[in-house]
Amino acid sequence: MKNITISIISILLGIIIIAGPLMGIISASNILGLSVLLLAIFLLINGIGEIDYNTTKGLLNVVIGIIMLIVSLGLIFNPSLFSFLTALTIYLAGIFLIIIGLVIIIGNREEKYGFWMGIIGIIFGVIYIILGTYIKSQILLGSLIGIWLLITGILNIFTNKY
Repeated sequence: MKNITISIISILLGIIIIAGPLMGIISASNILGLSVLLLAIFLLINGIGEIDYNTTKGLLNVVIGIIMLIVSLGLIFNPSLFSFLTALTIYLAGIFLIIIGLVIIIGNREEKYGFWMGIIGIIFGVIYIILGTYIKSQILLGSLIGIWLLITGILNIFTNKY
């Protein structure tokens, strides 16, 4: 039941992230900050839920979630940090997705859908870095994180069916 709840939270956060950038009324700093914040919340919840099943994966998710939480709050509440980290934020979000993908692969070696969640995280991280380098569309980049959360939530539901 706990994993189904985490899957539903992932899907809802993905929908929020995808819908958020389409409003067009939030600054780029807040869009990236909100996207990373929601991803951090997902990682914290997922990490806490995973500790019972896979301690290493759970702790890694919690640590990455805390780091992302700090970065996201800085982006949301300190606009000067955004101007300083503008180039880095694009790479950081992509790198976070790649790291999360690797953690998911390591923690879910035996599960078919868990493995694919990790692969998709790595692919989206690479796409995020490439698109961030050449396109610089905050709406597209925020939506990529939302799409990844949606896919991860859906695959996680399939993983938990017995």
